[in-house]
Amino acid sequence: MLLADIVQAGYFSFIDEVSGWEDSIRHSCTSLVKAGIVGEGYADEIINCVRTHGPYIVLMPGIALPHSAENSANARGTAIAFTKIKKPVSFDDADSEKTASVFFTLAATDTEQHLKNMRALFKMLTNEELCADLQKVESESDLLALDKKYSE
Repeated sequence: MLLADIVQAGYFSFIDEVSGWEDSIRHSCTSLVKAGIVGEGYADEIINCVRTHGPYIVLMPGIALPHSAENSANARGTAIAFTKIKKPVSFDDADSEKTASVFFTLAATDTEQHLKNMRALFKMLTNEELCADLQKVESESDLLALDKKYSE
């Protein structure tokens, strides 16, 4: 399942707290930057998109999907990274539903692989119990346990 793939690739991080939503996006891109999947400017592209279009990346309370526009100058590969921030981050102080602590950061240069990743992510995010469990993870072993629990 997708969570095991993320752990195996090393595209995950766990953080206690960030200084704001911009910082959360920068942290969510870190493992992809380290792997060379995205360039240093990828987080800034996402931040600019959120500033322009609002907090569209928060799909549901607790879960955000940071991503840049199609044909990003800083996307060099296709992957999904997982970031868990212990203290939820507000993307809109006027809307309590626009907070997130679970981030699935997307990068894409291969359309076919990106669609495969999106299907796997959609399958996960439509499982309410799994979404609730994602809010509780604290380690890579927790991610692997969820992968096993929901793959059976």
